[in-house]
Amino acid sequence: LNYDIMARFRRRTCIILLLFILFICSIMMALKTLRPDRAGFGDPFGLGLLPELQQRTVILENKQNSLNRVQGDTVTRVSNLHSITVNTMKASMPPVNKLEEELSSPNYNFHIFYYSWFGNPQFDGKYIHWNHPLLPHWDPKIANNYPKGRHNPPEDIGANFYPELGSYSSKDPSVIEAHMKQMLSASTGVIVLSWYPPGMADENGEPTDDLVPVILDYAHKYNLKVTFHIEPYKDRDDRSMYHNVKYIIDKYGGHPAFYRHKTSTGKLLPLFYVYDSYVTLPEIWANLLTASGSQSIRNTPYDALFIALLVEERHKHDIHRSGFDGMYTYFATNGFSYGSSHHNWASLKAFCDSNNLMFIPSVGPGYIDTSIRPWNNHNTRNRVNGKYYETAFSAALLVRPEIISITSFNEWHEGTQIEKAVPKRTGQMVYLDYKPHKPNVYLELTQKWSEKYRKEQEQWLM
Repeated sequence: LNYDIMARFRRRTCIILLLFILFICSIMMALKTLRPDRAGFGDPFGLGLLPELQQRTVILENKQNSLNRVQGDTVTRVSNLHSITVNTMKASMPPVNKLEEELSSPNYNFHIFYYSWFGNPQFDGKYIHWNHPLLPHWDPKIANNYPKGRHNPPEDIGANFYPELGSYSSKDPSVIEAHMKQMLSASTGVIVLSWYPPGMADENGEPTDDLVPVILDYAHKYNLKVTFHIEPYKDRDDRSMYHNVKYIIDKYGGHPAFYRHKTSTGKLLPLFYVYDSYVTLPEIWANLLTASGSQSIRNTPYDALFIALLVEERHKHDIHRSGFDGMYTYFATNGFSYGSSHHNWASLKAFCDSNNLMFIPSVGPGYIDTSIRPWNNHNTRNRVNGKYYETAFSAALLVRPEIISITSFNEWHEGTQIEKAVPKRTGQMVYLDYKPHKPNVYLELTQKWSEKYRKEQEQWLM
């Protein structure tokens, strides 16, 4: 009898111990989503998501002068895994007491990346971007293990979350107005509009420059400002960029919603974000961005602040040599690149301070792009019910930046959006959502951190 009792006791002890170990493992997995390994970008998988960077490295080694961009929709996006942590960890959230109509005041030091490339049959005659193709892995052996084809809206869209507004058109005036209200309610102030020159677009989209005046008008209605996120179109160089900047300032610079940044010397200058700036050699940028350059824009009516994308640490020296005025990090994947890793922001800010450059960290609510890159689970960053987003804001405030950028308002393909999303189930597809919180939870969180930033900035300036 004693032997049976002891055997049962040992069995019960083993079960309890096993359950405890499983619990600890789940907690460790949750923590990993908040602070991923620092080597995430250095491995071959991470580098492969930025084929332009591999291409640039080869070109520098061979001392060549031409580069070809391998297009994606803004390269870092991730998977359809409902992590256990979504259900087990609850972030502390601010109470949502405000009526939606009570909009916040804009914070012009909070810049938010915005995409106007979506279309549907009602406004565009067809679906655009919601029907995004599934992108193959660059290794054919891996690519063969994943599905091919494209999405079939409106039920099946190229995103892991589903927008409250459905598979909308960016041309729909009611959608544009709803977006402006949401951005203002989040207390952001500057819309960073993804932009291609007239007649040009990303490989999955259509030209959108003709929509800019409408976006400016609606932005002005809500006291928001608009600046431009210049995308890496074909053959972008110093000369084409000069013409682009001249075009933008001549055509849109007189609009009251056109953003100008007040510099430390008191000048009011337009500000342009330049995506994938590292694809172009520093010597080419220097022709445009240094006073002695052959194509110099400095001290002309088209002078502006130009902000380069920093991916690798060495890019900071290229950015300085190129004549840029600052750098931003864009990616919402902590640990994916050197620039997007929160623990590197202090040293980047110190470098910028010592070289009279602006440092603009980019914060995001999470990352998941397996709806268009089904093989990219590796780079998913779980939202953990808002905790990931708050961690990013906290890291940004620590370095006291002049501007914080937010990735993104509506980059649905990469799952970085803070736009309202709703639960949706269709056939075998279950979209991710913001539960247990409301569809506007990330707008509320942004507003909370915008106010916190304003208060802390007052202390910095004292």
